Amino acid sequence: MASDFEQQQEERPAQHQPRQPGLESEMEPRPEVVPEHYRGSGKLEGRAAIVTGGDSGIGRAVSVLFAREGADVAVVYLDEDEDAAETARMVESEGRRCVTLPCDLREEANCRQAVERAAGELGHLEVLVNHAGEQHPRDSIEDVTAHQLERTFRVNVFSMFHLVKAALPHLGEGSAIVNTASVTAYQGNPSMIDYTASNGAIVAFTRALANQLVERGIRVNAVAPGPVWTPLIPATFPAEKVEGFGVQTPMGRIGQPAEIAPSYVFLASEDSSFMSGQVLHPNGGDVVGG
Repeated sequence: MASDFEQQQEERPAQHQPRQPGLESEMEPRPEVVPEHYRGSGKLEGRAAIVTGGDSGIGRAVSVLFAREGADVAVVYLDEDEDAAETARMVESEGRRCVTLPCDLREEANCRQAVERAAGELGHLEVLVNHAGEQHPRDSIEDVTAHQLERTFRVNVFSMFHLVKAALPHLGEGSAIVNTASVTAYQGNPSMIDYTASNGAIVAFTRALANQLVERGIRVNAVAPGPVWTPLIPATFPAEKVEGFGVQTPMGRIGQPAEIAPSYVFLASEDSSFMSGQVLHPNGGDVVGG
């Protein structure tokens, strides 16, 4: 018998969205946000977290599971107000506070302002999840403009530097930083060479930052998902490719945010107290190094 996740692979119709990062409210079917049998156990009780890109997809699932584990959440997003409001509703339905913060993370001043607002409104900060990102397929490196290259790195990499710098004064011993990378950093996607390179940088950044912050008692780890059903997929690829996206994994299907978010809970909580500088790989069974 097919699982619910496998059935969604079969039922997903062709679709496309003309903008990035994309809107979860326009996806068919909607992504699965919370694992059906997930029960919170206070792993993040009394903590406050920032989740960038938290309005939809994996970021939404992480925000809701953090709330179920006892954390208040600040959701940072670009301009997807409807999606962010729905995430806030879901977080608050778990009995936790949610602050929604629209922000263009390409600019350092915006990152500083978002962190200060989050810490100010929540009262403290213990977890930073750097999840926001974008991708733009091109057939050849010759088609990657200087503007696209800079934009990709500003969103995917530079924002992490800016947010960490702004958050560090608020993070104490026992705090955690979790970065989102991608399976592309290990496999090398020939049609998204700038995106792949940015994720390689995220992996290296995670390892270096972990070594720098270990003496301060702050752990830094990353998650490198494979193909996952999020708004970024229909916002990136043509409709006919979206319909069968994810079948290339050993499991033969795309993943759901509900299957990825528990990795972030693990890395943000004391369950991973002896881990730093590491990368988790919820990717549908692809065996990768590192």
